[in-house]
Formats: sequence, C-alpha cells, structure tokens
Amino acid sequence: MTDHPFRFGAVAGQAPDAGAWTGLARRAESLGYATLLVPDTLGTLSPFTAAAVAATATTTLRVGTYVLSAPNRTPAAVAWECATLHTLTGGRFELGLGAGRPDAERDAATLGVRFGTPGQRVERLAATIDAVEDVPILVAASGTRLLRLAARKADTVALGVPPQYTEEQVAAKVDELYELAGDRFHDLELGMNLACAATAPPEWALRRFGRTGTGILTGTPEEMADTLRRRRDRLGISYVSVNAQFLEDFAPVVKRLAGT
Repeated sequence: MTDHPFRFGAVAGQAPDAGAWTGLARRAESLGYATLLVPDTLGTLSPFTAAAVAATATTTLRVGTYVLSAPNRTPAAVAWECATLHTLTGGRFELGLGAGRPDAERDAATLGVRFGTPGQRVERLAATIDAVEDVPILVAASGTRLLRLAARKADTVALGVPPQYTEEQVAAKVDELYELAGDRFHDLELGMNLACAATAPPEWALRRFGRTGTGILTGTPEEMADTLRRRRDRLGISYVSVNAQFLEDFAPVVKRLAGT
C-alpha cells in the first residue's frame, strides 16, 4: 500500500539530568531509531530545549516533537524555534503538531494562553503549519477536521487513535484519509504510536490497554516484525513510534525492519 520504508521513533520527555538525557539519545541512535521525539506537557522537559540537547549529543538521529500543542504558542513563536533548530541541528529537526490533547487545557491555563474551541485550535494549527518553513511536519489526527487538514498540509500523518483500536477501526481512519487526500495520499507518510511493545508486556500496560488493540505489540521480535509488515501492507503505516520505556525491548524489531 506504500513505498515508504520503515522508520522508528522513541518518545521520551523525562530525565533526571543532562547526562541521562544525552545518553538516551545516543542509545536510541545506536539501536537504529530514526528519531527521538519529545511530548509537549508541563510534566515533561521543554520540547525544543530537549530536542536541541539531544541533537548535540548525536550525529544522525533526528529530533522532534510528538506532538506540540498548537494552542500553547503563537505560529510566529513556533516558526522561530523551528528555524533555529533546523539551522543548529543541520536539518535534523521534525515538527510534530496537534490541536491539544483532552487534558491540555490545564497546561494552557497555567501558561496563561487561551485554549480555544476545537475549531479555533485547528485554525491555530493550520496557521502554525503555514508559518513554518523547511521543516518536515507531522500532524497527529483522528477526527475528520484534523484529517482533512493533515491531508492537505502534512508530510506525515500520525493516526491519533486509542491503543485499543482494532485494525478494522484503524483501517476506517486510513480510508477516510485516502478520500480526503486524493492524489496526495501516496506521498504521505503514515505513522502510529505504540503504547507498549515488548515480548513480555508489563502488567500495568495489559490492565490499562488490554492485549488486542493495535497500540499493543507483543510476541517474539520476528512475530512483532511480521505484524508491522502486515500492517504496512494493509494500512500503509511505515513510521512507528514507541515510548522510550520500551526502547530496548523493541530494538530487535527496529534492527529487522528499519530502512526496509
């Protein structure tokens, strides 16, 4: 369904000190991950600063946000940060954008910015995309309004669906994106985040997410790789990110599939 090769990202936003953070970045690079991605919450590291520090500790690893809450900053402020990171990382920065997760309104209030209605947040996201130059843009999307925007403006579309979604439910989102994107569809890179990826998933993950959703990947490394190959063939998903807690568990799958 797609000609895009597999690439893999690690999502991380916490570290006790600079040494731990740069060590994580170097480890992700050595294991074959393409990106280290930082979320945008007040409970995690500042995404732009953390991305910059990770880039200074590595040579090929790309760094980015997953995903920046568009309501929290003006488009001009985001464009300024992105231009700086694009220059100082040698073009290794990628911008991931979203319209604000359900609990992001508290962060906006703390920052003293207006969260806005869903429509206003999508408009802010669109304006942010238009303001940014020279940086690959990922849009996290699930609803029709965001899928339509991503279909028109994104380089990568991350399907922002719950981990419990079945393949049939994910396929319905891909079909909707296909209709919205038209001729652009085959140029889009499709991504998905895994809440858990491990041969022996921890009990907390199973209690929270169950075993059967697409956001939970289990089995031997080869079985997990086969699942991702099949999903790429059926759904077109080639960019897979995982919580850095599973960095080592997922590494054998990355080794098998990255770049193929």
